[in-house]
Amino acid sequence: MQNQRTRPFLKWAGGKFRVLDKLVPHLKGVKLIEPFIGSGAVFLNLPFERYLLGDINPDLINLFTQLKKERGNFIKYCHSFFIPENNQQTRYLEFRTEFNSGAKGRRRAALFVYLNRHGFNGLCRYNKSGGFNVPFGRYNKPYFPEKEMLHFLIQAKKAKFVCADFVSLMNRSRRGDVVYCDPPYVPLSPTSSFTSYAAQGFTYDQQVELAYRAQHLANRGVKVVISNHDNAITRSIYEDAEIESFPVRRFISRDGKNRGNAKELLAIYSG
Repeated sequence: MQNQRTRPFLKWAGGKFRVLDKLVPHLKGVKLIEPFIGSGAVFLNLPFERYLLGDINPDLINLFTQLKKERGNFIKYCHSFFIPENNQQTRYLEFRTEFNSGAKGRRRAALFVYLNRHGFNGLCRYNKSGGFNVPFGRYNKPYFPEKEMLHFLIQAKKAKFVCADFVSLMNRSRRGDVVYCDPPYVPLSPTSSFTSYAAQGFTYDQQVELAYRAQHLANRGVKVVISNHDNAITRSIYEDAEIESFPVRRFISRDGKNRGNAKELLAIYSG
């Protein structure tokens, strides 16, 4: 089934391409709202009439907006960065420094694609000062995702992209809409730290707030589905939801030997 689906053009830790079969049965309707769009694996593979897609990461939304606006010209511009001379650590660090020094608009969006495909494991990570700090990935020949970018454009015709927090996006839902939330996950263990996906991070209190908002929307006739790790913390946070649990292969870990299965869950709020 996965062979019939479209991969996102960005490499993305925690992307939902591999668990689409678990998500699809719960996400049906006319309008899909995603407050944590990430690489867009879900919206790319679900046939809604309209999409409201948001994220707190301005670089991600800038990229999607630039691609939708410039289409083929932007793809060609991004492709120009994928040359052998740029696939070396010194050049990567130069581009990363330029990115962190305030590159804007089209240039920043293209640099984001370059950094995503040349950086280690496709991570998107920022330090506390908001600087992108993913190291060089050392790939023989980074893949340029032209085909995937072109497919993105097809789906993007029906989508609106906004840079906003999850509360703002969820507040824009109406009865009959479907909201899918893929927040930065609760740590698997007490020694793990919360993600640095955005400079602001994502706290335990925000996890609780997300669940509260989900229940509130369900009471108003808006179905909400949330992905997260399956552990004692999330079971407590989502105690009012229907829970579906399943194992997922972990592909990013500091310890390669421990890239086994981790349990994930879907918290389903349907009123």
